[in-house]
Amino acid sequence: MGKQKTMISMAEQLSFELPVKAASGRDAFFISDANRTAVSMLENSAHWPQRKMILLGPKKCGKTHLLKIWIKENEALKIDPLNDFDQPSDGASVVVDNIQDMAGISAAETRMFHLHNHLHSTGGFLLMASNMLISQSGFQLADLLSRLQGISCTTVQRPDDKLLRAVLLKAFMDRQLSPPPTVFDYILKNMSRSFAAAFDIVKQLDAKSLAENRPISRGMATNILHNSISHD
Repeated sequence: MGKQKTMISMAEQLSFELPVKAASGRDAFFISDANRTAVSMLENSAHWPQRKMILLGPKKCGKTHLLKIWIKENEALKIDPLNDFDQPSDGASVVVDNIQDMAGISAAETRMFHLHNHLHSTGGFLLMASNMLISQSGFQLADLLSRLQGISCTTVQRPDDKLLRAVLLKAFMDRQLSPPPTVFDYILKNMSRSFAAAFDIVKQLDAKSLAENRPISRGMATNILHNSISHD
């Protein structure tokens, strides 16, 4: 991957915290069996039933990354119904992330209901993402709930080993960190098998390395992994 050239060795690491620069383009998204179907579905939005789709998946699985790619490639508008907004133009392509967050918030549910109806009546596209099933989200507005439940879904599954390795590598790259291969493999083998765990351990290792002004080591990783498992 071309992005690997941006990684710098531990000997070259500066002692102060570097800004996190998350790569978010298509070339930074790793496709595996866990997300292949979802990627294919988003690439074929012309065939979505009623021009709508819900992207499901656990936290930190790459949903937001996929939304950013779709926004760029479809000149779409991202809208947050938790805040007031002007209705988009007729026939617009719209993205709404984390739709589960608006469940139970009357004003947000009402905005989402009107947005859905506006896009439906004007031939627009609507792509949404959620980390839980609509039926489990707790939506209170019956008319909105029925509409959301009628929308097709595609799912990003929990990571297989290939995808988890790529996500862990990207998390280190985004923070401009390059742990020794033996430490990287140790973390991958012993960490919890989730996207959230990959980002969390890298964040903790980054902070600990900076606080102690020393490179990431196996002992450092062991300590963080042990504490993480004991709190699960």
